[in-house]
This record gives sequence, structure tokens and C-alpha cells, in this order.
Amino acid sequence: MPLVHAGTREEEPISEAHERARKVRPQFAHGDLIRVTGARNLADGEMIQAILLDQGIPSMLRRTRGFDVPDFLAGGPRDVLVPESGYEAARELLAGSALLTAEPPPEGLPGVGSPARLALGLVAAVGVAALIVYLFYLAFG
Repeated sequence: MPLVHAGTREEEPISEAHERARKVRPQFAHGDLIRVTGARNLADGEMIQAILLDQGIPSMLRRTRGFDVPDFLAGGPRDVLVPESGYEAARELLAGSALLTAEPPPEGLPGVGSPARLALGLVAAVGVAALIVYLFYLAFG
């Protein structure tokens, strides 16, 4: 009696998700999710995900902060997230293909920085507006 299964050696994937899960290397699937790069839109993000998956690195897309409005649908920038154990391998792979973007923007509102900086800017704007009103009052009052 033969000790080898007579059928095909590999089972066929049940679904698309099952097929993707079979490509993931277990050593890259541990830890919290970390942003590795950004994409301009959903299509670019899915392309980056496919490149990572070909190397066994699982990933997830998330809308970039400030662009999470449902009206954007597939438009708007995306963050590509990978588990901690796959972060270094993903950075090396994406750096070689010129898909690596700059480090993530600072937490908070896009383009603002810290809340203290925003408050200081608002106080300065109100002060300038008050000065203009006072000068008009002296000139025409």
C-alpha cells in the first residue's frame, strides 16, 4: 500500500481570503500594527499591499487622519499598516521599489502640529484683527 496521497499535493483555496492567508509568513504576523508608508489613494494602497503579500508580509489599509470622510470613497490618502514583526522587512522591500514615503505626520490636525501651536496662532490672529479695528476706529471715528 503506498504511503503517498494519490490526489494533488496541495488543496485548492476555498476563497480569495483563504488564498491570501496562505501566502502570509507566520514570522511577519506578530505584534501591533505600525504605519510603514502612505499611498495616494485606494488603488495605490492595494498595489503596495500586493507587493508586501508577495513577500509574505500581511498589511492593512487605513484612511489617513483628516481624510476619513465617507464622501472620498476610494479617493484620498491611505496609511499602509504592517505588524511589528514585519516592519523592517516591509521598509527594506518598499525602499528598494521607491514606494516608501516620509515618516508619518505628527499626531493631531494635519499641517498644524501641536494644539498649543494652534492656540498661539489663533490668539495672534485675533490680536491682529483687534489692532486693525482699533486703527480704523482712530482714523474714521
